[in-house]
Amino acid sequence: MTLSSSFPAFPENSSALPLDTVSVQGQELDASTTAGPLPIFRYTNQVKVALHQLATWLQTNHYRFITVTPATHARVNARLENSQAQSLAGIFGWSRPFTHTLLPAEMFDPLREAGIVLAHGSLWRSQVRVSSLDGLLFFHSAYPTEAADAVFFGPDTYRFAQALKNHFKGREVAVQRAVDIGCGAGPGVLTLARLCPQAEVMGVDINPTALALTRLNAELAGLDQVQLCLSDLLQQAEGSFDLIVANPPYLVDASQRAYRHGGGPLGAGLSLDIVNAALERLAPGGSLVLYTGAAIIDNQDPFHQQVVQLLDSQQVAWKYEEVDPDVFGEELLRTTYASAERIAAVVLTLTRLA
Repeated sequence: MTLSSSFPAFPENSSALPLDTVSVQGQELDASTTAGPLPIFRYTNQVKVALHQLATWLQTNHYRFITVTPATHARVNARLENSQAQSLAGIFGWSRPFTHTLLPAEMFDPLREAGIVLAHGSLWRSQVRVSSLDGLLFFHSAYPTEAADAVFFGPDTYRFAQALKNHFKGREVAVQRAVDIGCGAGPGVLTLARLCPQAEVMGVDINPTALALTRLNAELAGLDQVQLCLSDLLQQAEGSFDLIVANPPYLVDASQRAYRHGGGPLGAGLSLDIVNAALERLAPGGSLVLYTGAAIIDNQDPFHQQVVQLLDSQQVAWKYEEVDPDVFGEELLRTTYASAERIAAVVLTLTRLA
């Protein structure tokens, strides 16, 4: 098989992809100087071509991988028989070291030359994972996600996408302008683009690496209408929106990694900031769909209590539901969560009254 037969070559001076930069909302974001040390995120033309080739090849080979929690990932990889990859899912899903003979030379060589696979002792290791969601493939950070600019994808991603689809089942008003706050690898904004193909759909993030991967994943999905903006919440995004969605980090992370740290004493700080930002920018009749987590203490939900206080004086209709009673249970071993009995996944939906 000739991997490049169905994929056009991009000259080094192609306007479609400035070297080492990602063009986002009229800005040139330098993705080569982010905090992450991995060369994969120096988003050169060579990297782009190799990743497109990889995606095409994985689709041809019916690749599928559902990403699990970091704790489950560690436990499964710790099994003796999983010390080395034996399949494509082992390489690009479980992030296991692999021998180069698992890949044909015409696939391995471009990945090696682009720095997408790096030497790992006598073996090799991929610098990206590839996960499946609703028939699409998403590139995101390899396990373990230790870099400051790591891009998250996991069980929360699947629940978030389902929350968006549930919202559209009951939505009567068409979406004209939508935004995903903290778009990460792009699963939320790409789900929106498929659910409302005629709408202006934007993804915003503070992490240039995330925006680079969202751009790539949107290209692979053929969703060219997706716009991207480097923004802290909605500060750099203009105008009002009739749909705002978000799946923010909601844990307390000692390293304060952007994809994981929610801020505040129990991780709810960023979620509350998103609610406030949405209240300022929702158009009349517009909605917020916020998927997040809440630490439960003595059978009480402090995040829910804060939401009640915040929305009490607002002209909004809202509902709050617990969609999974027990997520990230391993976090309860940390001192930060010494008083918590569980962490729940919740969905807050609010609509500004016209």
